Amino acid sequence: MRNSIFVVLSFFLIVACSKPENDQPVEVNTSGINVSVSSEIPGKKLNSQLPTVGVLVFEGFLTNEVTAPLDVFSKTDVNEKALFNVVLIAKENKVYISEEGLKVLPDFTLEEVPSLDVLVVPSSFHPEKQVQDKVLVNFLKEQNKTTEYIASHCAGAFLLGESGVADQKEIVTYVTGGEALQKDYPNLKVQDDSKISVVEDGKIISSNGSLVSYLASLDLLEKMTSSSHRSYVEEHLLLDRLVSRK
Repeated sequence: MRNSIFVVLSFFLIVACSKPENDQPVEVNTSGINVSVSSEIPGKKLNSQLPTVGVLVFEGFLTNEVTAPLDVFSKTDVNEKALFNVVLIAKENKVYISEEGLKVLPDFTLEEVPSLDVLVVPSSFHPEKQVQDKVLVNFLKEQNKTTEYIASHCAGAFLLGESGVADQKEIVTYVTGGEALQKDYPNLKVQDDSKISVVEDGKIISSNGSLVSYLASLDLLEKMTSSSHRSYVEEHLLLDRLVSRK
């Protein structure tokens, strides 16, 4: 079934990014993971006992690449127990508008961000703006020292390349973007985006973006929890409906 889901989501990727019940409770594997520091902002409380996933946003971000990790990591387990803190982070405390028009307000600015176990880097249709932003570049460098994982989607790989956090790592970007990524950042081991959708190399996880961001998020979820919890989340996302619909 997972292969079928992969085919369906990959189809949607080309269009977008290129321009059951499980009755077993799940425990998060926090071995080697930094435990987040409890923080509080209006409307957002963090559980100090849970790992924290931070999703970066900036002007013109691509919606699916932000909503996918939010959707996947915010799902509870079979006992309705939260397994992660999931927060939006940005340079400023203001409304950011995605390429598709979604308006979001970050939970934390980069200066006040809590300790993160996972940093997710989405993309935009103008990745050069993020690459030229020294604040974002330096933020990635600092987060690389303490996070357990860094994930990039679509052209977010260019920001990883600029920051140097993925040097000598295998990585993938949006469909047709690999040649440019390799040229700009020769220290990266860029994979063939025409054949590969998700790449894991150590702490770096990358994807083609768009709906394939869900696959990468689910892969990381499984690494941090279990295959049974992944299946449980897939059921609640109704991914089987995408496969079965004719």
